Amino acid sequence: MKSEPFISRRAPHLLAGIVLVALASVGFARWSGMSQDAQIQEEVVASCQLRFEDGPAGAVQVFDWRHGDLLASFPSGDGSFVRGVLRSMTRERRALEAGSDVPFLLARHRDGALTIRDEATGRTILLNAFGPDNAAVFSRLLDVSQAGS
Repeated sequence: MKSEPFISRRAPHLLAGIVLVALASVGFARWSGMSQDAQIQEEVVASCQLRFEDGPAGAVQVFDWRHGDLLASFPSGDGSFVRGVLRSMTRERRALEAGSDVPFLLARHRDGALTIRDEATGRTILLNAFGPDNAAVFSRLLDVSQAGS
């Protein structure tokens, strides 16, 4: 008679332990204020409302919501971080059946945090969490919008 390998007998227990540790870590992070929401509570020092549209030849165009000014255009194959953020937020809008007639709020906070908030869904993304180069793309959009105001 062949016995089961040690790992296969212990696998369910190990998996349960990993899940419990993960849940405890998340709970501790939220309780201690380490969650993303805690990081973006600083006062907003600059902001703009944005609208994204599909442009010619697969480009993504970014417009100032209030004035309608074109702030940037990312040709197909360029602006992959902007595309990724937009794709994620658009997917959530579709899931919640929220329309595209509500702007995105791009904000710079007193502590230097840069966020984008989907006003239709309430979801906020801390852009600094994706590295300085990626956050800089959105920072330039905010700067261009502020210059045109």
